[in-house]
Formats: sequence, C-alpha cells, structure tokens
Amino acid sequence: MNETSIETRSVVVEREVAFPPEKIWRALTQPHLIEEWLMKNDFKPVMDHRFKLSADWGSVDCQVLEVEPNKTLSYTWGAYGLESIVTWTLTPTRTGTHLRMEQSGFRPDQQQAYQGARHGWQKFLANLEQVLARTD
Repeated sequence: MNETSIETRSVVVEREVAFPPEKIWRALTQPHLIEEWLMKNDFKPVMDHRFKLSADWGSVDCQVLEVEPNKTLSYTWGAYGLESIVTWTLTPTRTGTHLRMEQSGFRPDQQQAYQGARHGWQKFLANLEQVLARTD
C-alpha cells in the first residue's frame, strides 16, 4: 500500500445563515473580525499568502490556496503534525447564505485532532454567527 492511498477524513460543518455572502466573506477575511470568532492572525485574502493563527495553546501555520470573493476561501491548516485543508463555501439562498466549512486531511491515527476539530468548529461557527449579528 503506498502513501497516497491512506484514507483521510473530513470535518464538515454546514449552516444556513441569515446574512448575504458579502457580509460573511468580510468576517472570514478581515483580520480584526477573524480574531473575534477564531484566533489572532495576520491573514490576507491573497493567493499563496502565508499566515499564522495564534491562540493560548499555540499556533496554526496556514497558507492561502484559493480565494474567490464571496464564494470560496481555502487554506492549509498545519498544527502538531496535522496537515489539513480548510475550505469555506458560500452559496446564496433565498434567505441568506448556505455556509459550508470543510477541514480535510485527518489521518486515521489523528483521532484526537479529528475530535478536537469537530468540537472546535461548532464553537467557532457559533462565534462567527455572533460576530455577524453585531457587525454592519
């Protein structure tokens, strides 16, 4: 069995959000807003931009992979041996936006990271919704 056929898993969180994609995009891409719902950062929505997310427990090394304003944002997420990719997809709906977050690349031996991400993203997205509710 070669390296590439290792089964990896994804954490997916989906939400119907009562705000337009443009507003959610700002919260996903503006450093001061990202800090409010995720972590301190030096993010820029620019292809190949390397940035760091920092929290009390340590930091995450990231690099922007895809930027399609108000539609798709994707970046690598590397921490403690985890090499994963986070992809945000925004789809306009009649009442707002269907927001989908997928973090892919968890290996079978990364059960703890996988469970941590499952819980963590639920919390981060709840925070994100609060930020959206109070920003213009």
